[in-house]
Amino acid sequence: MANPATEKKLPLCPNSPNCVSTQAVVSDTQHFIAPFKISGNPDEAWSALKKALISQPRTIITQETENSLHAEATSLIFRFVDDINVILDADAGLIHIRSASRVGYGDFGVNRKRVETLRAALQKSRVIE
Repeated sequence: MANPATEKKLPLCPNSPNCVSTQAVVSDTQHFIAPFKISGNPDEAWSALKKALISQPRTIITQETENSLHAEATSLIFRFVDDINVILDADAGLIHIRSASRVGYGDFGVNRKRVETLRAALQKSRVIE
């Protein structure tokens, strides 16, 4: 389980281009991606995020607390595993997310696409802006 003292911090991205994070420095265009701005009830947004996440192919939630989760997405052919870490910051009205490949250097934009696909699903559900 995550340590409550550090729950609002995602792991840092490595120097390789196979990771995106809403907590990367904004000027780090290779890794930074905008957080999800919640519109309305944070619990509804959190619930919608979990549904959208597990609806993605070969993606499972492996750890979960009240306001954080870890999921794994496995690629179809080579069975590479990507780690997805998500934090609900209800006080700030944000959902922070990090998606990163466990191995290799490049990811052909897969991690950024995954986060943007989640963003689109949540926008369609009208739980984020």
